[in-house]
Amino acid sequence: MSDLHKSLPASASSADLARIEAFIERIWSEYGLAGRTLEAYRSDLKGLAGWLAGRGRGLTAARREDLAAYQGAASVSVRSMARRQSAFRRFYADLARRQPGFDDPTLLLDRPKLPRGVPKALTESQVEALLQAPDETTLLGLRDRAMLELMYASGLRVSELVELPLAALNRRQAVLRVTGKGGKDRLVPVAELSQRSVERYLDEVRPVLAAGRQPEALFLSRRGEGMTRQMFWTLIKRHALNVGIDTRRVSPHVMRHSFATHLLNHGADLRSLQMLLGHSALSTTQIYTLVAKEGLKRLHAMHHPRG
Repeated sequence: MSDLHKSLPASASSADLARIEAFIERIWSEYGLAGRTLEAYRSDLKGLAGWLAGRGRGLTAARREDLAAYQGAASVSVRSMARRQSAFRRFYADLARRQPGFDDPTLLLDRPKLPRGVPKALTESQVEALLQAPDETTLLGLRDRAMLELMYASGLRVSELVELPLAALNRRQAVLRVTGKGGKDRLVPVAELSQRSVERYLDEVRPVLAAGRQPEALFLSRRGEGMTRQMFWTLIKRHALNVGIDTRRVSPHVMRHSFATHLLNHGADLRSLQMLLGHSALSTTQIYTLVAKEGLKRLHAMHHPRG
């Protein structure tokens, strides 16, 4: 535990805690943010409020210097620092909108510089091996194959996959309605091979797992309940291990990265990829061009006579 958190008081002031809860309620109702995001914001703001309370100051009296000192005192990663700052900026921007004349302390706060990493992606042959890994002579194997096929064919986030309701799939038009970050909906086509796997799961497996009930979730656990992210994480690691893929290189998000990278390698344009992935900004999608370029460089070095 960092020295910062060891020094926190038992709790922030009741006034600040009430402000935080009111803020969380507002952004949930206005923007429909995911529960995990709201909980992260709540935790980050409570941490700041507790630190300020130990110095005789409340959230509304915080200065830029206070926020900079709080950030500098924390032994956390750059990404965690960036996430905290996002919570602070949103909280104080909301406060400034509701209180004319309020001086937002985050306006001149330096933003942490995040490293621009290259997304990890599996090769097409590795993905094919992973898709073939589940034992399709079993009910759960058929379910796993359908989930893996759908994730790779449609580029879904793991939370989007496990939270898909049965009503999200239009079987006749082979289209999914996916609710992504911020509660934004997008339509995603379901590829033919993926559709076959999902159709087989729906016809042969789901009725057995549901056991006469009417669960809302598309994909069900052996108990007939909706799958969780942890369940899917475990199954994808297990199947990767069974086909000899290094489990450290495989995760649900790596499958999404592989979907994007393979589409670019086969000529997809960035705008279309942005829509399929549900990115709000094209700059987020452009990171995948780095992966595609690296693949082209390796291909050139391997096959060009002067490579």
